[in-house]
Amino acid sequence: MRRRRRHGGSERPKAAIDMTSLIDLTFLLLVTFIITMPALEQGISIILPRAKTDSLPTKDNKATTITVDAANKIYLNNVPTSLEALEQDLLAKVAADPEVPVLVRGDERLTYGSVMDVVKLVYKCKVHRMALVTVEN
Repeated sequence: MRRRRRHGGSERPKAAIDMTSLIDLTFLLLVTFIITMPALEQGISIILPRAKTDSLPTKDNKATTITVDAANKIYLNNVPTSLEALEQDLLAKVAADPEVPVLVRGDERLTYGSVMDVVKLVYKCKVHRMALVTVEN
């Protein structure tokens, strides 16, 4: 039996690419990156004071970070510590590398004296490269 042709032409299958699944995947990746990127910055949530900042002293991006949060808890590289233990750790780091850079991050809700206790300790340990981290104005 013969097939009849419509409109005098032959019927060929039309090729089409369904973009729906590709768009869904792209949207899913975009949402994933938007959600995860803020969590990658720092493990301790603090509000940094605003000021004009110069370049921070980093040595191959391996600076030692001291953080003081709003509850006046002290962290050395995101690990909770005390002032006494911080002093011992800093003395060991300075003994290993006299030019070790130290970044001090203090929550803006703290009193001036709380951050200065940490800064005095950093100077006492003879750290030559120290900076107070702020947010750009």
